[in-house]
Amino acid sequence: MIQVEVALAERSYPILIGQGLLSACEPLLRLAAGRMVAIVTDDQVGPLYAARLEAALQGVAASRITVTLPHGEANKGWGTLERIFDALLEARFDRGALIVALGGGVVGDMAGFAAAVYQRGIDFVQVPTTLLAQVDSSVGGKTGINHPLGKNMIGAFHQPRLVLIDTDTLSTLPAREVSAGLAEILKHGAIADAGYFEQVVNDLAALRAVDAAALARAIARSCEIKASVVSRDEREGGLRAILNFGHTFGHAIEAGLGYGEWLHGEAVGAGMVMAADLSCRLGLIEGAVRKRIEQAVAEAGLPVEGPRWAVQRYIELMSVDKKAEQGTPKFVLLDALGSAVVKRAPQADVEATLRACTGA
Repeated sequence: MIQVEVALAERSYPILIGQGLLSACEPLLRLAAGRMVAIVTDDQVGPLYAARLEAALQGVAASRITVTLPHGEANKGWGTLERIFDALLEARFDRGALIVALGGGVVGDMAGFAAAVYQRGIDFVQVPTTLLAQVDSSVGGKTGINHPLGKNMIGAFHQPRLVLIDTDTLSTLPAREVSAGLAEILKHGAIADAGYFEQVVNDLAALRAVDAAALARAIARSCEIKASVVSRDEREGGLRAILNFGHTFGHAIEAGLGYGEWLHGEAVGAGMVMAADLSCRLGLIEGAVRKRIEQAVAEAGLPVEGPRWAVQRYIELMSVDKKAEQGTPKFVLLDALGSAVVKRAPQADVEATLRACTGA
């Protein structure tokens, strides 16, 4: 088992990475001992893994319920969130209760948001079962839901007590979902570690084949990078914004298509190519770096172009980004492979990038 620490003083917590952790993990059982526990999952992950977690908690938790949500980004809204609150209230869960999020990023975000606001805050644990959630959304305490006008615009910072990554869950992950997770893995290398980026590119065939050793290396290093950034900037006051490389463009794609049409990682993949193109236009990186990003995204099985919309459609969608100030977006750009900056960009350059990267 590999352990990575997210250092946040009294809110610090471990990320545990290994095989077979769903069936036997002492840190989770210690957290659950004597408490009311709600497992929150969805109708795809629940049938695969909920019974294993329920069996592990048998006789440990004071009481236990399982809440099963409909799968998919399209369901990440108020109506689905209410199902969690309804179940907690009907079971008379109190402030000492524990929520365990078992699933991908959608489940983790909604379960975490429910934990952040139920009786003004209760503990929760992340048990991510997709590669994307394991290397990104389960770490750092961002929780929330989507709004028709913008992705993740309603939410709260609420750190988990533990992140439990059982890599065995990746054996049932569809190839498209594996590629979506690789987008965030490539992102971590692009913004913080050029050597890691190159290692990931070299390992792409093994990663797409769900090779256990290659995945363990990539998950651990990605978690280390994200934990380091979060530890220095928990609430995205500055440095943490670099984790959104590719996301300003990517979130616009998700919102414009309708949540769930493209996977989050697919939108981020195309968004990283756009962000690299814009970085190049601003003279921050050379064309060879931009090309390297595009080739890596393509080799990961991800789209390298966005939908063919009018440029103004993208501009409108990006104006509702969380990094936007008074409707003007900021972009996470590269000033070298392995180094990122956050800045505004001239409208003409943004429009040129959109034309070049959408085939419009």
